[in-house]
Amino acid sequence: MRIATFNINGIKARAETLPRWLDAAQPDLVLLQEIKSVDEGFPRALFEERGYNVETHGQKSFNGVAILSKHPLEDVTRGLPGDPDDEQARYIEATVMGAHTAIRVCGLYLPNGNPAPGPKFDYKLGWMERLQARAETLLAEETPFLMAGDYNIIPQAEDAANPQDWQEDALHRIEARTAFRKLANLGLTDAIRAQFPHQKELYSFWDYQAASWERNNGIRIDHVMMSPACADRMVDCGIDKDVRAGAKPSDHVPVWVELDI
Repeated sequence: MRIATFNINGIKARAETLPRWLDAAQPDLVLLQEIKSVDEGFPRALFEERGYNVETHGQKSFNGVAILSKHPLEDVTRGLPGDPDDEQARYIEATVMGAHTAIRVCGLYLPNGNPAPGPKFDYKLGWMERLQARAETLLAEETPFLMAGDYNIIPQAEDAANPQDWQEDALHRIEARTAFRKLANLGLTDAIRAQFPHQKELYSFWDYQAASWERNNGIRIDHVMMSPACADRMVDCGIDKDVRAGAKPSDHVPVWVELDI
């Protein structure tokens, strides 16, 4: 089963880009971020006609996450546990059954956190604590799972073309990187780094400004983090970099993992 994560930066803006990639790549399941649409405004038919089941957790004009799956989705939940007052649509979970194994897929759009320090950065770190708690719960339940999406975290210097430009940014501040390492230290595997431990220029985001794409001034902030039971089933993974060169691209590109489930 091929599972991908893709921050599309607006479903309306990507009404041609996203279907074009789906038709070419044929992923079995996609976790989307920044759909920027309320649930009733999401163009479900566009994906249902391609054989996808659609689940959304939307928000007007901002944030929003969704799941597209060619397999039935069960026990769909919306919102990251731990803060009943958090109204931002950034998290969705569901169980998907493969040929012989069920896994829990967790789609997330982690807060940016800028300017840092400040309230937005505090919200980001608090969100990470809640994500850590959710991962601990799933591990205790011995549920095979992955947490994939736009983490808005540059884990290490190799994940940025110019790491010195990001030292004080919320995406690369030591507090954010430490929170990411704590997640990994639970036993979660970063799919891309497991497959390509030392390779550079593995970016998933290029800003629209300052010719970042043309100069390959990218960063890797979209991650697939897998539980041990899920990581054991990884066959392959990759980043569909060429999507950024297409018409009306998102500033992110898909990151995917192939699992033997």
